[in-house]
Amino acid sequence: MEAVQPQLPKRHSRWVRVTHWIITISFFLLTFTGFMILMVHPRLYWGEVGNDLTPAIFELPISRNYKHGGWTSSTAFFNNENSPVTAGRTYDIFNQNGWARSLHFLSAWFLVLTGLVYFIFGFTSGHFRKNLFPGKDSFSVSSIKTDVKSHISLQFPKPSGGPTYGSLQKLTYNLVVFFLLPLTIMTGFTMSPAITAAFPFLLKIFFGAQSARTIHFFSSVSLVLFVLLHLTMVGMTGFKKHIKAMTIGS
Repeated sequence: MEAVQPQLPKRHSRWVRVTHWIITISFFLLTFTGFMILMVHPRLYWGEVGNDLTPAIFELPISRNYKHGGWTSSTAFFNNENSPVTAGRTYDIFNQNGWARSLHFLSAWFLVLTGLVYFIFGFTSGHFRKNLFPGKDSFSVSSIKTDVKSHISLQFPKPSGGPTYGSLQKLTYNLVVFFLLPLTIMTGFTMSPAITAAFPFLLKIFFGAQSARTIHFFSSVSLVLFVLLHLTMVGMTGFKKHIKAMTIGS
């Protein structure tokens, strides 16, 4: 009789580990610099244009620029009812746009290029098909119900050290990888005049540069919430085991 070989536990591929950490570092830099940029102009709009003198959807109380009201009398450019107006500031504006934008754009390109590598290897290696795409068993009502119950009762399986994901994990990762990240990247592109000059259809897809900025804000906040939840789950289910699996692969 032939000897039965023991099945080795799944491990994260080297390319998964490398791209994971590059994207992670890029994302933290993007979160920090994005917050600094938002502090400079904590107002969100919908449509093509928006500035301090136009109505905003809402304003975030995150810096001294929030509802400052420090303006001289506004002056209309033209003698008609809908004329744009101008005014001078009378307060010391918080402004860290220079270095924050430069580092934000640099970090974004690291994330985009590394994400592209992840997508290519994810499809060609079968990683998405084997580990992320929900199968019949993981997508069944009973498996999802069981997974929800285990999360509610805080009863989680021991970390396997590899890409062995439950139903909720697969659904969440698919939402992040195939929707939230692409949406955040595309809306980021739409805020770049150089990119929209070459690809003007982006402005139509996202209803204008200011609309893209608002969508970009909400998708970024969703990603931050995912990361916080992800880190919480890593800590609750075996921090050392997960870190070892995602670094040295054991």
